[in-house]
Amino acid sequence: MDSYLRIGELARQSDLSVEAIRYYERRGLISPVSRSSSGYRHYHPDSLQRLSFIRRCKDLGFSLEEILELLNLQQHPELSSAEVKKRVEEKIVLVEQKISQLEQLNASLHQLNSLCCGDGPVSDCPILEFLKEH
Repeated sequence: MDSYLRIGELARQSDLSVEAIRYYERRGLISPVSRSSSGYRHYHPDSLQRLSFIRRCKDLGFSLEEILELLNLQQHPELSSAEVKKRVEEKIVLVEQKISQLEQLNASLHQLNSLCCGDGPVSDCPILEFLKEH
């Protein structure tokens, strides 16, 4: 068992918290190889690469469910890489939709901001009047 990592060491080397690793374990993203008689989790050193993969996926906006799908695809090397590409293309569509929504929100806020010059009492604020009426 010397080559296995306990959860604290895995957390330190992966720069994640023990709580995050436990959460990923509960969600099925990572699994300990075994537990000691005293209950300590033992992880394979490859778990560091898996946690790095999870972190990169999260940084790219993938949900934990989507990450689990990608991890599961890795377990089936006989599948076409088109399966992975499909997941990325789906994420691109979602990101582009969010960007469009944020651009619309930005334009609406600029329009709302232009209603008020910032002088006068709050009771006469055209922004608040607009928000009450619409």
